Amino acid sequence: MAKISRAQLKQLVEAAIFVADQPLSQEQIQLTVLDGLAVSKTMLKETLTELKLEYQARGIQLVEVASGYRFQSMDSLSPWLSKLWQEQAPRYSRAMLEILSLIAYRQPITRGEIEDVRGVSVSSQIMKTLSERGWVKVIGHKEVPGRPSLYATTKTFLDYFSLKSLSDLPSSDDFLGSEDIDNQLNILSSDADNRLTEDNPPQKSADRTTIESNIESNDADEPEQLH
Repeated sequence: MAKISRAQLKQLVEAAIFVADQPLSQEQIQLTVLDGLAVSKTMLKETLTELKLEYQARGIQLVEVASGYRFQSMDSLSPWLSKLWQEQAPRYSRAMLEILSLIAYRQPITRGEIEDVRGVSVSSQIMKTLSERGWVKVIGHKEVPGRPSLYATTKTFLDYFSLKSLSDLPSSDDFLGSEDIDNQLNILSSDADNRLTEDNPPQKSADRTTIESNIESNDADEPEQLH
């Protein structure tokens, strides 16, 4: 195998993450750009740690999400960087965020269990939207009469909210114990400031406005029914 210096390794790994369209895991880096090079898993891990430290004080940071490593802008720069995009950020209804939050914190969960908590029927359009965005998927069926589908979040959901795993979510006590619905919804959106526009690769683009500012005052989804 060909040898590579530490300095060259750092440059190569940095460039690979920068040009990739999706987050890169250590395994992906090892099997692609480092294929044929004498680089151990330990060396790669140390290199990624060094890069993360070097970028901490910059406007662009190297972060690890569920799918791997990517470059993204600092959360605090979001209000100014969002001015680079003229199009409107996607808007999410309160109902959608409530349903997504329940799935995230209580997964696996059935549609009926979501309705029991919220006290209203779950909109089919909302479930379709969450599935189409790749945030939610069916992972099985509950062994009760009717065998309802069990829903859970995906790696795409974690990546979007810049989470490495579900353990990085805010405390469920903090989230579900709040009496202020705005605070409840904002907790989920607080880690989404560093998400990126859908039309730009996440490694090279800045973030848009937060979900907090995108909550519509009136739900645009199909009307929900009390039950």
